Amino acid sequence: MPVGTLGTVKGLLIQNVRATGAQMVLGNTYHLALRPGEDVVADLGGLHKFMGWEGPILTDSGGFQLFSLAQRTQVKEHAAVFRSHIDGTQFELSPERSIDIQETLGSDVAMALDHVIGLPATETEVREACDRTIRWAQRCLDARKRPEQAQFAIVQGGLDADLRVECARQLVESDFEGYAIGGLSVGEGEADMHRIIEATCPALPHDKPRYLMGVGTPKDLVEAISRGVDMFDCVIPTRNGRNALAYTDSGPLRMRNLNHQRDRQPLDQDCPCPACQHSRGYIRHLFLAGEMLGPILLTAHNITYYQRLVREAREAIEADSFVEFRDRRIRGWTGENRS
Repeated sequence: MPVGTLGTVKGLLIQNVRATGAQMVLGNTYHLALRPGEDVVADLGGLHKFMGWEGPILTDSGGFQLFSLAQRTQVKEHAAVFRSHIDGTQFELSPERSIDIQETLGSDVAMALDHVIGLPATETEVREACDRTIRWAQRCLDARKRPEQAQFAIVQGGLDADLRVECARQLVESDFEGYAIGGLSVGEGEADMHRIIEATCPALPHDKPRYLMGVGTPKDLVEAISRGVDMFDCVIPTRNGRNALAYTDSGPLRMRNLNHQRDRQPLDQDCPCPACQHSRGYIRHLFLAGEMLGPILLTAHNITYYQRLVREAREAIEADSFVEFRDRRIRGWTGENRS
């Protein structure tokens, strides 16, 4: 899912987002509640009409802001109390308030409010946040007024595999429409992330979506898919696109580098995105000249690349050739295919 935190995927018109092959986008409860306000979005026709997106939308609960705005946040059992990053005003987010905002926004999938903490953390801190996540998830279900809006619960538990499995099993008992693995990509290493995914996925239902939140690089995606994950969101393709990094099957290209100055070839010969209608030399020129078209083109390219990657992964699974697909892609990204 391309990340459209504030009702927009940065740098792209909504038709450009559709052209990447994206089927679903993500918005954020906390940010939209602060600006412009969920009631404003509702008065303007709901989040789909507000941003002009006809496909499904998932809204994050605001739980990640407990981590990202930790210095501005107090977490209590009733709710998390924030100081707005915009003007410092107090903002209280309880499980009930999170669901009310998401229902008012009109998203198709609402995430249950979870307690995200940074890593490393003490065993006590991880256990308390995990237990609170389970209690808050039940309160989110109890607060539901729109049965047509799916709710996904979020598995927490830090890097404790047993605690992750325990959390997953308790959440599954409440029968959510989908389940997410949260609290990763917050400072842990790749091996720990893989270990936690491997432990958690078997504890989640096979017939419901499994969503790895906030991850990641192309390699992260194929590694997680091989361990049972279905859905992803991440700012990496858009943020890195704005900063002159393009993803390709041969690894990332840093488009400000001098070696691209006179390069006539596109980023990817087979890519249908608008960036690949131009030469690498032209895209480098745009970034060096400070032209806004450079970030726009690489954002479109990177999202298109991610969508092609997961589509090809799906096709490889259906053809029973995913392991070969994964290994071939990783060899390309790490340069092992080059002499």
